Amino acid sequence: METEPNQTTPTAQSANSNTAAAGNSIRIVLLYKPNVSTDEQVIQFLETQLAAKGFKTWIDRNLTHGIEWARDIEEQIRSAHAVVPLLSESSIRSEMICFEIENAHEAAQQQQGRPRLFPIRIAFDAPLPDPLAGILDPIRHIVWQSPADNQRVLGELLKALEEVAPVKTPIRIAPSKGLRIVPRPISSAPSPQATAVPAVPLPLEPVGGAVPLNSDFYVLRSADGELRGALTRYDSIILIKGGRQIGKTSMLARGLQWARERGAKVALTDFQKFNASNLETVANFYLSLAESLADQLELSVMPADVWDERRGPNVNFERYIRREVLAKLNAPLVWGLDEVDRLFLCSYGSEVFGLFRSWHNERALDPSGPWAGLTLTIAYATEAHLFITDMNQSPFNIGTRLTLEDFTPQQVSDLNRRYGSPLKDQAELDRFVHLVSGHPYLVRRGLHEIATRKMNIASFEAQADHDEGTFGDHLRRILVLLAKDPVLSDVVRGILKGQACPTPESFYRLRSAGIITGNSQDDVRLRCHLYASYLSRQLS
Repeated sequence: METEPNQTTPTAQSANSNTAAAGNSIRIVLLYKPNVSTDEQVIQFLETQLAAKGFKTWIDRNLTHGIEWARDIEEQIRSAHAVVPLLSESSIRSEMICFEIENAHEAAQQQQGRPRLFPIRIAFDAPLPDPLAGILDPIRHIVWQSPADNQRVLGELLKALEEVAPVKTPIRIAPSKGLRIVPRPISSAPSPQATAVPAVPLPLEPVGGAVPLNSDFYVLRSADGELRGALTRYDSIILIKGGRQIGKTSMLARGLQWARERGAKVALTDFQKFNASNLETVANFYLSLAESLADQLELSVMPADVWDERRGPNVNFERYIRREVLAKLNAPLVWGLDEVDRLFLCSYGSEVFGLFRSWHNERALDPSGPWAGLTLTIAYATEAHLFITDMNQSPFNIGTRLTLEDFTPQQVSDLNRRYGSPLKDQAELDRFVHLVSGHPYLVRRGLHEIATRKMNIASFEAQADHDEGTFGDHLRRILVLLAKDPVLSDVVRGILKGQACPTPESFYRLRSAGIITGNSQDDVRLRCHLYASYLSRQLS
């Protein structure tokens, strides 16, 4: 990229004098998607200019990705003063970029706002997908459209960095907490076994995050039909359980759309979007939860209008739901709660879940009461009993329980047809399933890559478990997760050698993270051959 360092804009000049002195003390992590020419050019420009002004910059350019590399990434982000992610059409689909931004966001909430996030949009103005939207939408973005914007963008970034105070002593790295897991109308309910097969390849769509409601690539599973049945009955509590990236959010979204079309009022609260202040106390949590509901349902009375500090948090929240929500809707309410695992780590989590269960009990005792109009649909991954000591106060052992499973070989075959049959015959399908099993994300991402790049199965297999291959971001994310917890890393090493999980907890945590599969700690294996191949090399 050609730059003209002597033609500094007034904006950059005004920022230079204020940041130059502090630059030597401020550490900046730059995040970008490698092998994307525009992103590479911008990151190179920023790295050069920031270094010239005395800032300590760090970019992950390590070509050897092992367990030490994974630990280094977390430490670099947690010890930085600022994290600058480049948001382009390619980078926002990167699992690794998303994970690094989530790490920076989590660290900031634990470390009094450090590191600060300063996102730069690179010729990209579309909405961000979740969970990036929940983290970055409230933050002002710097916009880059072409190389002509280089100096302006630099000036705006330098100006923003004035808000980052340097420190005289290094930031202490917090000890690892271990592996944490935290539309087109749908007018009918087709049988999961009877999916239409397109005669021609369908228009492809980006893979990652929730599958859009109007997608032709959504695979109906038996749990979809069970969910619709439970919503048709307006069951009190519906539980959707499954490991990471198995499709819980996508299925929940379709269930809510189904309920909406049947005349119910619908709301969705994603706990992943709650920040540390929302979760700091049970009172803050209840108020945030009630505000989320009031905003979506466009209620005239907001929670703060009727919140009385003389009452306990449970009483305030329950009174608001009963009096201002259920009593005034004139329709059943189906309330989706996604990423509920975050509550498991809160000291008051059992209190909240106990309240949910009490509503279920009151509905059973008084079928004509206000709670008969409420259906809670809860999506989660982690085994509840690891965190809730008194299961008699838990909603996770009552209600309608649905478990979302990986795709069957028949469903993979059906999805292959929707992609225009890039896998030509049963032998190629068998090789593909051997590699990724029925992992929904890996199946869709793999078929998308084979179809768009016109790859044959041999070429696909050869690069699949490489750091720069199709699943590189996804695999590196798993490695970073394991690097946070040496104990679980050792458990995975044992599984790779054919050993059982040493404890039920290690089994449930790894299964919830989507890394292993099996029915018990003695019946366990890596979720797919791709994981086994990659992790056996990285953890050796």
